[in-house]
Amino acid sequence: MPFEPPTPPPELSTDLVESLADCSPDQLREAANYAFALASHRERDARLDEGENDDQPRPDSRPAEVPAKASLTTKTINDNRYYYWQWREGDRVKSKYHSPVDETN
Repeated sequence: MPFEPPTPPPELSTDLVESLADCSPDQLREAANYAFALASHRERDARLDEGENDDQPRPDSRPAEVPAKASLTTKTINDNRYYYWQWREGDRVKSKYHSPVDETN
């Protein structure tokens, strides 16, 4: 059985799917990194628009082992919320714990 390319999600426009089909593997990885960062940015904007408190730690508090392209994300584990630095390395998403979310404000 020959290897079949992945089927694009129906939510993507035909123009976007065709543009991605013309990309090299390196360009696709860069597009994936950009899309991940853009999604994180838009999610943050949506939270701010909803009036959610933006008391995230400052990005300049990033540890040396966390790359500059990392963004802060919130994860819920056992009904507790935590900040994690998150970034891509190749095909993998890497995370590093930052701190608990202070919900007393």
